[in-house]
Amino acid sequence: MVRIPSLSGEEEAVAACVGAALDSFGIPYENVRSNLLALNQHFDPGKPTLALDAHLDTVPVNNGYTRDPFDPGCNPDIVYGLGSNDDGGSVVSMIAAFRHFFEREMPVNLMLILSREEEVSGPDGTRWLFAPDGLFASGGGYPMPRWVIVGEPTGMQAATSERGLLVLDGEAQGVSGHAARGEGVNALYIALDDIAALKAHPFTRHSPLMGDVRLSVTQIEAGRAHNVIPDRCRFVVDIRPTEQYTNAEILDELQALCRSRLTARNLLNRSTATRTASPLLPAAQALSIPTYSSPTTSDWMRIPCDAVKMGPGESSRSHKADEFILTREIAEGIDRYIAFIETFYGNTLE
Repeated sequence: MVRIPSLSGEEEAVAACVGAALDSFGIPYENVRSNLLALNQHFDPGKPTLALDAHLDTVPVNNGYTRDPFDPGCNPDIVYGLGSNDDGGSVVSMIAAFRHFFEREMPVNLMLILSREEEVSGPDGTRWLFAPDGLFASGGGYPMPRWVIVGEPTGMQAATSERGLLVLDGEAQGVSGHAARGEGVNALYIALDDIAALKAHPFTRHSPLMGDVRLSVTQIEAGRAHNVIPDRCRFVVDIRPTEQYTNAEILDELQALCRSRLTARNLLNRSTATRTASPLLPAAQALSIPTYSSPTTSDWMRIPCDAVKMGPGESSRSHKADEFILTREIAEGIDRYIAFIETFYGNTLE
């Protein structure tokens, strides 16, 4: 997988590679828009389904790499390369766990989902699979899962919530004029007043899982010359919501504070949390798996089902130069997934 470039939107070759591996394991699967899907051998449409979901795509190579990003190396203890940690470790571990249970009669079904376009929230990956008009809703042989384990590098801790992402483009409009004569209406000053209001704004709904909504203004641009009052100023606001707000509610609340026009790049990147009564939680507790709230987004924000996020590797390595994962982390991930699934199945029978 590391040797095959698999940038988001270009997953065809890596999907073929992983599909060939599934063929060699005797696991029937379907390649749908370069998403790979498989069901356990004794799949029963009358039973609920637990899905294992990991993604095949990677971010682009950054300029900091000191080694070939497509060379995994030959060290038996470590796998280098782009996508090794995010999300190759989860892909490999989930395939192994799925193989372990593939021929077993179980009280619930098991589904394997290896999806595309996670890094860009593209239209043909999980966003489509779980959509109201997507694959699972079409009745085409793959049921909507009731529970999902989202494979991401978490050190095999269980993230039981994750912040969303809301990016706003702000634009203040003024009137240009000559700076020497004090003419015009300075759009930069309007934007600065609005930015100060955004920075000071308290979000009153506190999340017991994630704390408060986080807001940062990360970019600003205005002016064409030193002697011209700018008639337009643009700025960008990065917001990390909690489950206490929808993205639309945040946009409306902030727009009421500002003279600048705020435009959301999209409202789809919602915050998510495991259901309080979820059987996924006691499974983690029974195995003494630590739980936490994740600051990063994943396919979870596209999944309307009860879920946790858990996988081998470390989030701190993702999207960085000289990415790697330890082979012992993959092995531990396989064992932990198997133990978690067995424990989960037991809990669903109680």
